[in-house]
Amino acid sequence: NMFTAIGVSIGTPEDDKALNLTKLRYHKIVIMTDADIDGSHITTLILTFFYRYMRALIEAGYVYIASPPLYQVKKGKEFEYCWNDVQRDAAVQRLKGAGKEDSVHIQRYKGLGEMNAEQLWDTTLNPATRTLLQATIESAAECDHTFSMLMGDEVAPRREFIERNAKYAKIDA
Repeated sequence: NMFTAIGVSIGTPEDDKALNLTKLRYHKIVIMTDADIDGSHITTLILTFFYRYMRALIEAGYVYIASPPLYQVKKGKEFEYCWNDVQRDAAVQRLKGAGKEDSVHIQRYKGLGEMNAEQLWDTTLNPATRTLLQATIESAAECDHTFSMLMGDEVAPRREFIERNAKYAKIDA
């Protein structure tokens, strides 16, 4: 049960329907998923859950989204982590000219499990080096709206969304 795991319950002395945070176990709840589109989808689902059922956690600033890298660009012993294609391309250009080796190796992380423990710690877990995005009501409300629209009974809004956003899709073929 998510409520028990997080240490919240329903009902406060003031409002029997409000989320009770008095026994909250964590003041930083981090949603950590893969960096690819599947991970974004899962983040949307989890953020929608928090928005619908534990909104007070978001309002209090306790919900964060981890930002793992999508790529590692490496040449010899030098490497850079990249979070998108633009950063990847820039890293390739920077590393191309450095050193004696000709080849630049690009690793695309299809999942967090493809990183070894040290890489995962350095990029996503270490408080000194990780990037966390704080969830806001605006971002959670947008996730809730998008999720409701995409999973709802009405076809027209879903079709319009797909037609409007299909140009942004990057399909691995």
